[in-house]
Amino acid sequence: MEVEEDSKIPRIVKEDGHGGSDLTKKKKKKEKKYWMGCLRAESDESGNVDLSVEFPGERAEPTHLVVMVNGLIGSAQNWRFAAKQMLKKYPQDLIVHCSRRNHSTQTFDGVDVMGQRLAEEVRTVIKRHPSLQKISFVGHSLGGLIARYAVACLYEQESPQNSEEPKERIAGLEPVCFITSATPHLGSRGHKQVPLFSGSHTLEKLATRMSWCLGKTGKHLFLADGDDDGKPPLLLRMVSDRRNLKFISALRCFKRRIAYANTTFDHLVGWSTSSIRRRSELPKLQRGPFNEKYPHIVNVEGPSTSSNHEEVRSVTDSNGSKNFDMEEEMIRELTKMSWERVDVSFRGTVQRFLAHNTIQVKTKLINSAGADVIQHMIDNFEP
Repeated sequence: MEVEEDSKIPRIVKEDGHGGSDLTKKKKKKEKKYWMGCLRAESDESGNVDLSVEFPGERAEPTHLVVMVNGLIGSAQNWRFAAKQMLKKYPQDLIVHCSRRNHSTQTFDGVDVMGQRLAEEVRTVIKRHPSLQKISFVGHSLGGLIARYAVACLYEQESPQNSEEPKERIAGLEPVCFITSATPHLGSRGHKQVPLFSGSHTLEKLATRMSWCLGKTGKHLFLADGDDDGKPPLLLRMVSDRRNLKFISALRCFKRRIAYANTTFDHLVGWSTSSIRRRSELPKLQRGPFNEKYPHIVNVEGPSTSSNHEEVRSVTDSNGSKNFDMEEEMIRELTKMSWERVDVSFRGTVQRFLAHNTIQVKTKLINSAGADVIQHMIDNFEP
């Protein structure tokens, strides 16, 4: 027996005990399959791992790929809890791929670079599993923005047959769910989008100037990249279809779009930006949970588009920037398609101070309060 150390998840390697040529052994090494109980993890030469459930005897291969994407300075391990819970619920339907391509300091390379990497990674996964027919994405924090860029890279329109409408596909697969959790869809610039700054214009302005500390990603998040090449900031470009990247068409072709958002105690991503709402649209929350089964979910809104607002105004805020204009335009364009919104609060628990990671159950030992949020996502998933 052998344990693969790279993934940090103990897996028993099944060996056949037979000899062979060096070429055969090298090929087998690349195609190792790992088991832990009924959980199977298959890796390739790049170290990517796909999780599925192994059953005794023959069975049909899973047809639905779920791609989970980590956030800033994160890794595939951040999704270990959620991935296992999802496979417990839908053991015969899913292959769950926890993305490894963008991790640690690689998450400083920019949303565009990471989105392209993720797109290449997804294509590789699909080649390994020819039975796949559907695809969904789950992104935490920055991972939601990376996924939005990646699906634009993977967007395709199948040629229509006879009088049929052209079918929209993501990497050749039917798009089902696009789920984000504490994702700064509107960026992190000003207007209390980063609660850590307590709404201080001075701190928000300083953070924008210091965004280079997070590399190209920092500039993207704080909408500070527009001056580099004369183009609008990347996040603003990502709310419309471009010549080569159909950002909105790709997002719209998913059957469902769901945004989970922390209402309080998320010090990194504000409620407005993660739920894609104007501050005037944030709901007044009831006391107590929405459902006793999910004690930390305080509000659920079904699919809806934004109410009509006036065209983007050309005004300047107190910092001398046109930040409000960009934010309003992003909201207006993103909410032309329907979103389901799930508002989360860990008020009353010690783990509320770690809300940004708890909503994902990044580490089960210290973020376990978010288990009901993960369960809600799984219970409302469409395999």
